Formats: sequence, C-alpha cells, structure tokens
Amino acid sequence: MTIEHVFVIGAGQMGGGIAQVCAQAGYQVTLHDINEEAYDRGFQVIKKNLNRNVEKGRMTEDEMQEVLGRFTKSTDLQHAKTADIVIEAAVENMSVKTKIFAELDEITPAHTILATNTSSLPITEIGAATKRPGKVIGMHFMNPVPAMKLVEIIRGLATDDEVYEAVEEMTKKLSKTPVEVNDYPGFVANRILMPMINEAIFTLYEGVATKEAIDDVMKMGMNHPMGPLQLADFIGLDTCLYIMETLYEGFGDSKYRPCPLLRKYVKAGWYGKKTGKGFYTYE
Repeated sequence: MTIEHVFVIGAGQMGGGIAQVCAQAGYQVTLHDINEEAYDRGFQVIKKNLNRNVEKGRMTEDEMQEVLGRFTKSTDLQHAKTADIVIEAAVENMSVKTKIFAELDEITPAHTILATNTSSLPITEIGAATKRPGKVIGMHFMNPVPAMKLVEIIRGLATDDEVYEAVEEMTKKLSKTPVEVNDYPGFVANRILMPMINEAIFTLYEGVATKEAIDDVMKMGMNHPMGPLQLADFIGLDTCLYIMETLYEGFGDSKYRPCPLLRKYVKAGWYGKKTGKGFYTYE
C-alpha cells in the first residue's frame, strides 16, 4: 500500500500543520478548505512557518521552495479522487465528519485510506458512515503539529491491519512517533489531559486558589511547561468542553462531568486565546 498523494481537509491550525509536515516529508499534498479565503489564510501560515525555518538555518531557501511546490489548492472535494490517503481535520463534530466521510467514500478510489484527526470522537462510528470501514483510521496529531512528535493512531473496530501498518510507516516518514491506541472516548491523550484541565477549572470554580496560583503549582510543582488553565485557553475552551462532553456521554461516569464554570465561559463566547479572552485576557 503505497502513499504518495496526501489530501488534507481543513487549512486551519491542525490541517495546515499536517499539510506542512507531509510536504516537508516529500509527499504531494492537496490542501482543501471550503473557500479560497480560508485556504489562503492557512497557506500564509505555512509559508510563515517555513520562512522561520529558513531564518533559523533549519532549511535553505531552495528547500523551502521545493516544499511549497508540492502543494495544490482545493476548494472542491472532488479533487480527492487521486488521493492515496485523505486526512480530515475539519471541525470536531460527528455529524460534520460523517457527512465528509460518506462523500469521500463515493469520490475516492477503493485503495484510498480515509483518516481523521479527531481528538476524541469514535473512529468506528465515523467508519460506519462509509462502505469501507476497514480503510478508516484515526491519526490524532498534537498541536502545534510541526513541533510535536506524537501521533496517536487509532484503530476502529473494523480497521484493517495493512491500513494500520501503512499509516504507521507514513507517520515515521513524517519524523513523528506513532503510538497505537484502541477506539475509546478521548483515546489516551485527551482521556488523561482533559479531566486534569477540568479539575483545575473546578479548583478555580470552588475558590481553592486563583488562576495564577493553580497554574504556578502545576508549572513549578509538577514541571509542566504550561499551567492547565493557560493550556485550556490555548486549546480553546469550546474544544475542551466538547471533549469533556464526549467523555461524559461515552463513559456515563460523573467524573467526566464538565465544570459549570467551563460551560459558562463557553456560553459567554470566552473561548480563550482565539477570542482574546478565556481564563486570561489576550491582546
């Protein structure tokens, strides 16, 4: 199972990062978004990242131009018909993802692997929206993609061994470390990380300490590079809430109940860094 052409859906922070590392690894990349404005915004970020690598001596100007030359623009899913693998990095919403995968199932050839970058949603359910559940798999990249080495590779109930092996090999070619994970809500990363963040929010909600104190305890006491409340702001409080709700619904266990303060902030539109306000205020 040879992978040469990678089709990435979503030119945002995650999709753009995935497309960048694929192009840097030598793959032909088609980057897709819903319109040219969204594509151009994402592609500018990729060019900025690559320029920074040139400035820091990590690559030459010629190498950067080679990487950029591997990109093709798409605003039409029909362009996926020549892809060997599709990596979907659209919004974290099951109905959106199943709709995309059902369309891809009709568009792409039989050999195409359909991968999702979901951080918490069931791969088995996404695969069930297609007639090829054996070729559906999870590739959960960490943010920011160019810097973070880990990729969780999640098997759905029906994922074929050869599909897993092809994706594992591709992940290594991206200079990432693949970790095999089974299909349970939140997988490994978010099943552990999000309840910790949620508990930090409960600690603030209950008045145990200030946000600064909570973050300082985890940074200086536990050697975390960033405090949990600041990290939540960077991830997006809306995303944190969505993942906690996925865990709560998936396991039916009260330990995954989202903190009311998290719900309140999301209802207020305080999503963190991307909106300028969350637990902290950003210029």
